[in-house]
Amino acid sequence: MDNHKIKIISGSSHPALAREIALHLGTEAVENVSTHFSDGEIQVDLGQSVRGFDVYVVQSLSSSDSHSVNDNLVELMIIIDALKRASAESINIVLPYYGYARQDRKVGTRTPITAKLIADILQSAGAKRILTLDLHSDQIQGFYNIPVENLNATKLIADYIAQKDMKDVVVVSPDAGGTKRARKMASLLDNAPLVVIDKRRPEANKSEVMHILGEVEGKIAVILDDMIDTAGTITNAAAALIEKGAKDVYIAATHGVLSGPAVERIQASGVKEIILCDTITIPVEKQMVGLVVLPVSKLLSEAIERIHHDKPLSPLIEF
Repeated sequence: MDNHKIKIISGSSHPALAREIALHLGTEAVENVSTHFSDGEIQVDLGQSVRGFDVYVVQSLSSSDSHSVNDNLVELMIIIDALKRASAESINIVLPYYGYARQDRKVGTRTPITAKLIADILQSAGAKRILTLDLHSDQIQGFYNIPVENLNATKLIADYIAQKDMKDVVVVSPDAGGTKRARKMASLLDNAPLVVIDKRRPEANKSEVMHILGEVEGKIAVILDDMIDTAGTITNAAAALIEKGAKDVYIAATHGVLSGPAVERIQASGVKEIILCDTITIPVEKQMVGLVVLPVSKLLSEAIERIHHDKPLSPLIEF
């Protein structure tokens, strides 16, 4: 297909993913568009014309190398502004990982809804479309007055599990909120049984397993979540499954945030494998034994091509 009017712009958070997306589309990613002044201010120079192009900016709102989540957010805003002033035809934001998505509602009388604030900022800057993967909360799409395409990486993970040809697999949701996602993967694995863990969260980044709803004894359990941050929830779930007699435990998630004690907890958990997608760069010091990283560049590039050629995205979202 003719993709000559597409430009892929890489932010600082994940240039390797931007390059892979561009490769699938038969083009090149525009990289190294940002520099820093001595006081830390970000300066952007696109370095080439974008006039009349449909531009896709690839930027995960995660920490990366020497850049914080907030650095990457500010850089993204500045890139959008540069594109707007350079007369890009359309400015589309590819957020493989949407940071601040967990702050999607008021949790106290004097707390913000930061995910809505991020939506306001990106729209005000000039974004015309958001393309993301496995939002922590679907309601975030309603925070925007522009299209928000929320792709699903469950099939990538399910295809990887299926090719192992394992017997007696059960799919485990680590909490009630993830049941829909786990049920979708169970259907892709020849309608494997579904297990749900009932947990409570006494405070942020801490959880306690209360009950396991479903049979796991002698089974291979695959715990599926949208993200792994400090890994407390998912390793507590793994420990509870092993205690209940699960033969092997795999943990899988789209986004590997892996902050704080996550790597140590996973390595001590006794799980067989940890399966993540490459929506976030995983530095060398966090690459542990049993880690499998699945690429999302083909999925994202197909979505970009469908958008560019006015084709439906439903095959990438609904299955």
